Amino acid sequence: MDSQKITIPVGDEQVSGLLLRPPSAQALYLFAHGAGAGMIHKAMESNAQGLAERGIATLRYQFLYMEKGSRRPDPPPAAHAAIRAAAAKALELAADLPLFAGGRSFGGRMTSQAQSIEPLPRVRGLAFLGFPLHPAGKPGIDRADHLARIQIPMLFVSGDRDALAEPELLKGVVASLGSRATLHSVELADHSFKVAAKSGRTGAGAEAEALDALADWMLERIA
Repeated sequence: MDSQKITIPVGDEQVSGLLLRPPSAQALYLFAHGAGAGMIHKAMESNAQGLAERGIATLRYQFLYMEKGSRRPDPPPAAHAAIRAAAAKALELAADLPLFAGGRSFGGRMTSQAQSIEPLPRVRGLAFLGFPLHPAGKPGIDRADHLARIQIPMLFVSGDRDALAEPELLKGVVASLGSRATLHSVELADHSFKVAAKSGRTGAGAEAEALDALADWMLERIA
């Protein structure tokens, strides 16, 4: 299935986007990329195609630094501006679809920060693929402080071998958010949902489980 190339104005600048809307789409996921790989990375493409097969349209987009070819992620205000611009574009392109937002790693965390400062228009819930709770080797929960200010449902899909989200710490964070938050743990998967060959699982299987959890959660929110 082919994606539609779009342009998203962000203040005086602009970023690229990709809209993938299957005929069966029941919701749209505003899908932000991680810190080290942009919207056309093979994992992002595979995730978008997998969600399309599950009835979820996606709008992927670049952060400003990635659009410019830089390797240094934008500071939060610039990232938040891109997210808000992409959310506005999503409403313009698919106003008939329920809207959810989030993304992989950095993209998901920046989306949650933006939502905690000022709610994104018409976004029904946030879904994270590998929420980066802390830097690798430095367990902590300071990055989760802002989540308490979010009043819409949240889904955390996380590998139980994620070096950026120690499982027990993440469970505690999700529990502290009460009924607004749900955790789906992908067994034997790391931060990128990759699994070791000796684990007995396949990467495709781990990805399918993550996408099933994401799509099912969204569809339940709109049922």
